[in-house]
Order: sequence, then structure tokens, then C-alpha cells
Amino acid sequence: MAAEHVILIHGVWMRGFTLSALRRRLEASGYTTELFEYASVTGRATSSAARLADRMRRHDAAAVHLVGHSLGGLMALQAVRQGGELPPGRVVCLGSPLKGSAAARGVSRWPGGSQLLGRSLDLLREGLDEWRGERAVGVIAGSLPFGLGVVIGLPKPNDGTVSVEETRLAGIADHRELPVTHTGMLFSSAVARMTAHFLRDANFGPA
Repeated sequence: MAAEHVILIHGVWMRGFTLSALRRRLEASGYTTELFEYASVTGRATSSAARLADRMRRHDAAAVHLVGHSLGGLMALQAVRQGGELPPGRVVCLGSPLKGSAAARGVSRWPGGSQLLGRSLDLLREGLDEWRGERAVGVIAGSLPFGLGVVIGLPKPNDGTVSVEETRLAGIADHRELPVTHTGMLFSSAVARMTAHFLRDANFGPA
């Protein structure tokens, strides 16, 4: 059986290569990795989540973990919820609006805003009520407020796109707040270190 594997999932309007720095750091921690690409605007969330679950099932690994940034975290949880029998593993959500995104709701009210978010709008806008799955989920939130949130008046603390409160979901195993922006967390060595710690131990380690 292969080493533990990590699938990284990008956010809305993004591509997999944006996760390259985090990917390299996770590989340095001993994980095999891959990037999951999906159409974040034109594709249906349920279809993308089904493809992600199929990708998980292809691996003969001790564990298959998911690490999702922003919408990618919601996509990871959607895949686990609807995917049926899957290999064991954990989930880390980075800056994911698990309780729904005020930024998405704000953008959807702009002229043409709904088209900007496309078929991801409902998932981003509504989020989840709580996490009831058996798979351990950890969340890292940013608190450096530079980004779209300044325009739409996101409550602080926020990472410029997602408020910290939007990332707090009942049922998750651990939550950590760091002084990084929404995109900056992808390049943070601290975020990578905590992510690897959670994948190993189901917690982010000492505060």
C-alpha cells in the first residue's frame, strides 16, 4: 500500500497551480499529492464532488486526505458527504466559508454578479449547518483583512474575503486563526505546517 495521499482542491475563479507552494511543503512532510481541477463557475458542484470522490477511490493508499482552499473546502466536504464508501483520511479547509459567504451574497447582488459565481453560487451562499461526518475536519482561518471584504464591509476579523466567523462550523475537530490573507495562506509555511500536523494527528498542534 502506498504512502498517505493528499488531494488539493482550489477555490472559485482559481486553478490548481495556485496550490503549488502548499503542495511542495506537504510533499516535504512525506505525503504524495495531486491537484484536483474542476470548473468552479460553469460546473455543477454535485458533479465536481462526484468526480472528486471517484478520484479518491482510485488510490491504494493508507489514507486519502483532502485539503481545500475557499470553495475547495466546501467541495471537499460535499464529496465526502455524497461519495459513499471512501478510503480513510482527513479534511483541512483553508479560508472556507463553511457557514456561507457574505462576500458571495454581496457579489450576487451586483449587476451580473450571479454570472461571476455561476453554478457555485448556491454552495458558497448557503454553506452548511454543521458537520456530521465521521471524517475529522480541521479549519484554518485568516485574519489579515485585505481584499474584497473591504468593499462589501465584511465583519472583522476576516481574511479579506471570508470572515473568521464564517469558517466556524459545528462538528469540526479543530479550528485555528492565523494573521494571513485569503490568498496569502496558500504561501504560508505556518499554514502548511499546521495542515500536515492535522492530517497526521487530527489537530493543529499547540497554539
